[in-house]
Amino acid sequence: MKKIKGPAIFLAQFMRDDPPFNDIKTISEWASGLGYKGIQVPSWDSRCIDLEKAAESKTYCDEYLGLLKGFGLEAVDLGSYLQGQVLAFHPAYAEGFSAFHPPNLKGDEVTRWAEDQLKKSVYAAKNLGIKNIAVMSGGFLWHMIYPWPQRPDGLVDEAFTELAKRWKPILDVAKDNGITFGYELHPGSDLYDGATFEMFLDKVDGHPAACITYDPSHFLLQQLDYLQFIRLYGGRIKAVHVKDAEFRPDGRVGVYGGYQSWNGRAGRFRSLGDGQVDFKRMFTLLIEAGYEGWAILEWECCIKSSDQGAREGAPFIENLLIDQTEVAFDDFAGTETDTAKNRRLLGLGG
Repeated sequence: MKKIKGPAIFLAQFMRDDPPFNDIKTISEWASGLGYKGIQVPSWDSRCIDLEKAAESKTYCDEYLGLLKGFGLEAVDLGSYLQGQVLAFHPAYAEGFSAFHPPNLKGDEVTRWAEDQLKKSVYAAKNLGIKNIAVMSGGFLWHMIYPWPQRPDGLVDEAFTELAKRWKPILDVAKDNGITFGYELHPGSDLYDGATFEMFLDKVDGHPAACITYDPSHFLLQQLDYLQFIRLYGGRIKAVHVKDAEFRPDGRVGVYGGYQSWNGRAGRFRSLGDGQVDFKRMFTLLIEAGYEGWAILEWECCIKSSDQGAREGAPFIENLLIDQTEVAFDDFAGTETDTAKNRRLLGLGG
């Protein structure tokens, strides 16, 4: 029976310096107590996992999985978002992204560090029995998302050629180890919608390890049809963030947000059920697309507390999970195939 698994929870937004949110053991106990069955692990946070050890030691990973199992949890996905973001970025963002990598690294040093981290994420995922690593792509063009000043001919192509050049060796390592990278199509990276994903996919020759972490909230804020997206790219979706959002433009702000804080923007992330995402339709389309991975809560609400968002999230997702039917509802009225009868019904004779 095909079924989306869940509920799982992405730990990144819940990590704090205070217990139970400062240690993998205590936060796992907390998540399990709320009804979650899996965790998406942020690979950059040493409070959650030691990526170096996980990449090198199957014993470490077995012990890690044993700890989670003791709380009724599975490690369902790795998140290497920060490392992916700094694999490629325009120098104008160097200061802003400096917290995403070790201090004192500059220029090509950051690129080499990010490549090494992403390859280690592959080895760690393999040792953990995880099949997908969620990432952002990074990129060079975000400051030119709006075509003013006019973009010179060949500029976009050059940016995607370089982005593919940096990712291709990493994707090859993933393929060789049975792992996919699920790009979360995310503002701030050059892969942020279906068109940009297609451009990248073309540059990496349709690489089988280049896949998608689907998050409807980023699409709703772009006013992209997040449901049709599943029909177009469902075969590449390897992880799903269940995350809500709302878009309420007015006479002051629209898609671009007016440099306002999250509370003052037209597009805002919300806790599950408080926004505009049609989750029932989304889950139906995912099932129809053959998705059998995990439904993972990502909480980024600008109104509701993280405690309440997490507490409400598990039952919300649980109620969305579909056991796909293996029989047709009208099977009771069915008959055996009879070619002669079918021809008579079509007026074609016996």
